[in-house]
Amino acid sequence: MTDEPLYRPTSDSQTGTDTVDHPVQRGDGVELHQRPDGDTPRLTTAQGVPVADDQNSLKAGARGPTLMEDFHFREKIFHFDHERIPERVVHARGYGAHGYLEVTEAIPELTAASLFQKKGNRVPAFVRFSTVAGNKGSADLARDVRGFAVKLYTDEGNWDIVGNNIPVFFIQDALKFPDLIHSVKAAPDRGFPQAQSAHDNFWDFISLMPEAMHMVMWTMSDRAIPRSFRFMEGFGVHTFRFVNAEGQGCFVKFHWKPKQGLQSVVWDEAVKIMGADPDFHRRDLWQAIQNGDFPEWELGVQVFDDAFADDFEFDVLDATKLIPEEQVPVRIVARLVLDRMVDNFFAETEQVAFCTQNIVRGIDFTNDPLLQGRNFSYLDTQIKRLGGPNFTHIPINAPKCPFHHFQQDGHMAMHNPKGRANYEPNSWAQGGPRADPDAGFRSLAEPMAGDKRRVRAEDFADHYSQARQFYRSQTAVEQEHIASALTFELSKVETPEIRERVVSHLPNIDTDLAKAVAKGLGLTKMPKAQKPAKEPIDLPVSDKLSIHKNQRANFKGRKLGLLVSDGADAALVEALTKPVKAAGGLVEVVAPVIAGVTLSDGTLLAAQQKVDGGPSVLYDAVAVVVTAKGATQFAAMHPAKAFVADAYAHAKFIAYSPEAETLFDAAGVPQRGDGMVSLDAADEAKAFLDACKALRFWDRVA
Repeated sequence: MTDEPLYRPTSDSQTGTDTVDHPVQRGDGVELHQRPDGDTPRLTTAQGVPVADDQNSLKAGARGPTLMEDFHFREKIFHFDHERIPERVVHARGYGAHGYLEVTEAIPELTAASLFQKKGNRVPAFVRFSTVAGNKGSADLARDVRGFAVKLYTDEGNWDIVGNNIPVFFIQDALKFPDLIHSVKAAPDRGFPQAQSAHDNFWDFISLMPEAMHMVMWTMSDRAIPRSFRFMEGFGVHTFRFVNAEGQGCFVKFHWKPKQGLQSVVWDEAVKIMGADPDFHRRDLWQAIQNGDFPEWELGVQVFDDAFADDFEFDVLDATKLIPEEQVPVRIVARLVLDRMVDNFFAETEQVAFCTQNIVRGIDFTNDPLLQGRNFSYLDTQIKRLGGPNFTHIPINAPKCPFHHFQQDGHMAMHNPKGRANYEPNSWAQGGPRADPDAGFRSLAEPMAGDKRRVRAEDFADHYSQARQFYRSQTAVEQEHIASALTFELSKVETPEIRERVVSHLPNIDTDLAKAVAKGLGLTKMPKAQKPAKEPIDLPVSDKLSIHKNQRANFKGRKLGLLVSDGADAALVEALTKPVKAAGGLVEVVAPVIAGVTLSDGTLLAAQQKVDGGPSVLYDAVAVVVTAKGATQFAAMHPAKAFVADAYAHAKFIAYSPEAETLFDAAGVPQRGDGMVSLDAADEAKAFLDACKALRFWDRVA
């Protein structure tokens, strides 16, 4: 076999290559053009059964639920779930913490879920954050989706909200999940690249899946390189159902809004952080909780009825689409606080098992085909990864409410039914638990009808409108970051045809974006735009989609990097550190030696970092307080010059004592202009901290 792409554009594309047209209709208007029979092996199941459609799972009607009899889907997901031992196939790199969810607004009119019946109800929670593509040993700051999985131990059973820090996903049907992950993981013939999407396989797959373009805008944005777990949003991704005590249902989408605000890094920082501290996100969460700065999120819900769903521009069952908050505002109903780290990483963070199927009374599924597939896949995965069906006996997975059933035996069983009866119904007086028709879980009574077909609903076919909306909702700086990210990723793609095919999707999103990426790649001719299955429409700008438009002006939970030399002005150091700490921030001292420095008043200031181990990328703002002699010494040290040069290039606020001029000159950094604060007197330190609340001075790089 060769490494040339299996799929080629048809002859009316920009390449002019002729191929025989054997389209596979996905049901959403998109056609995949395959080589004719005989040129490549026929796709079959593991049993040798030829596959007619590898794009759609079997459903009861175009918008109906996925059917259990779909042996091709079940076999494909089953084998994918069992590919790795013992590490998770996806989300292997994770970090977790304990906390609680407290209801701030009772909503019994919407849901029968017991925790939402009364304001002030509190239930224990465990949250696991993760990357998706890398293995357990990969770095925290890889450009990737972040898993945001929450396990709530309610008094009526465990409820898992298994989401991400991005509200949409790459694919619409779970049948394609193994293909997506295979494409982004290390290539099977060479075992690399690790935790990266910048390679041929991933972009080849993406270029043939226009439904992924909305998600691509998110993953190429700063959302994919968050500054901290604490500063990112979480989303349930799918549309679920609320069901109240009267059996009435409504649609709901779940949001986690960080009380600390939103913040990301820039790509150059991410690359350097991965070298300086590959555990950057883990260390940040650990330090915050240890310091009593407990991260907090608001749980918000977007609630809407069937009438809205029918009138909405897109299908609410399509996981590649979101509902803008301007159309359905997010209603805050609870708060999530993380206040305790795990006692043992393996026993809790590694063994925790999240399953999308874990819901409680008052919550129900929709027919979202991606969600339907996840419900099967997650349980299957946990059985394999944790050794058998009794993974719920592991303490981190066990309910904290009473539980009784007739399940018995199996690998690693920790408890079994007592007494004679291990079946139901039975006529014994002490015959064990019985079903409760009044308090038990009931699914929403929803009529189902439709042909049994491998098909996708026609209103899943608009793949570009929301991608366009997302891009145009960003600030100019954020848009430049997206263009740069696409250019960088595609520059790592070795096959020109794949690069051009990806670029050919971009005019359907934004012509300026397409031109910027084409120019960055050095394309001499703009590829012909892909013909969309459904013509995209211009949607209103949604400011809620931008990080920069939603930042909170405070320095709480952030970190100042203080570069100091022996003899540094003690009063100036105190003037800097005192207000930062008062504002809930942290100060980390960076010095020539780890023992620290002696200040002008003779006191020893301990250091947390040696200058070559504490680059400015680790901090949200920096200050340089040195003597003239210290500045000269630092000017001869490359790590010190890089400290100030990177801080300047990354648009960070910089404070400095006048003596630092020598270091700044050596690093090629100007000591003037907004975002640069000369500390000629101690009272100017407060003005510096006030400026730092904006987190970045983007005008410097705009």
